[in-house]
Amino acid sequence: MAPVQVSGPVLTVRRVDAYHALSMVAPGIATGFRPGQFLAVAVGGPDSPTLLRRAFSIHDVRPDHGGTVEFVFEAGGPGTRWLTERRSRDLLDVVGPLGRPFPLPREAVSCLLIGAGHHSTALFPLADRLRERGCQIDFMLGAASADRVLGALRARRSARSATIATEDGSLGARGLITDMLTQVIQQARTDVIYASAPLPVLREVVALASRYDLPVQALIEQPTACGTGVCMSCVLPVVGSDGVTRIVRACTDGPVFRADLVRWDDVGTIPFDALGAPGWKPPRPVPAQDPGTGPNRAPRAPRGPQSPRGPQPPRGQQPSRGPQVPQAPHAPQARTPPEPRMTQTPRWVRGSGHGG
Repeated sequence: MAPVQVSGPVLTVRRVDAYHALSMVAPGIATGFRPGQFLAVAVGGPDSPTLLRRAFSIHDVRPDHGGTVEFVFEAGGPGTRWLTERRSRDLLDVVGPLGRPFPLPREAVSCLLIGAGHHSTALFPLADRLRERGCQIDFMLGAASADRVLGALRARRSARSATIATEDGSLGARGLITDMLTQVIQQARTDVIYASAPLPVLREVVALASRYDLPVQALIEQPTACGTGVCMSCVLPVVGSDGVTRIVRACTDGPVFRADLVRWDDVGTIPFDALGAPGWKPPRPVPAQDPGTGPNRAPRAPRGPQSPRGPQPPRGQQPSRGPQVPQAPHAPQARTPPEPRMTQTPRWVRGSGHGG
């Protein structure tokens, strides 16, 4: 379903530990939503000089009032602080649902959902959809402290298991969520991993999952100014099915990617071998050849009986060809001398520059 722009009333803005959750009426967005998609929210009001929208993953969708959506955010700047001040019935301008959603397995499998901080927002509607398909759900949630772990109680109630870790030890185990990933994979007999976390955590999850040959679907939240692919502020390098690295937009080509195709160490840069990078040269296509025609071989003459060509003139007599048109004499073609063999490595090969 194509994204729509909605001006809908705010229902509630509530505090959820270190975060805020805002719910609003948006029937067109709620109808077309799939887990992993996000909203682009206009902030500051109609008279505000703030032009850029804020992108938030959709946390919940309900059928109330014809369709409502909820998103979770942390008040860190003037735009998000303005959102915390909204009251019931205030109108909010949003565009959505945007982005490519999480792909769902065709069969009932064991799914491990990994989230860190408010990035785990998108995992809860995904868990609901996976349970509808009969999948087993295991959660791993982590953050710096207990007030920054989002949805711990909901995860414990809805999943087969929920592993919590905080850096200060205020909730669950002390340490990083990736410290226990190997143990959980083995105990849960995981078939596929869905992850939504900051880039360093995603990179570590992919590295550990590769040891068990587990597929990882990663939701990557890059800073975005438009949410529609126009501003090119959320780009990252991803390897295509043809093996060529392309600079793609997280908001339109993502935000969900096959994690093994993302070049994690090059995020934030343009790799030298990426399509369109300075100095990049496309691979030369190999021209298709007739099986009997090599690069230095003339086409083979047709085999087998030939079709009759009509009556032939008697031997010694040339066939009549009609009136002849005099042709200009051909100029002798100059013979190209053979190229001299290279007996010594030229200077430009031995040097480090491009010659000159």
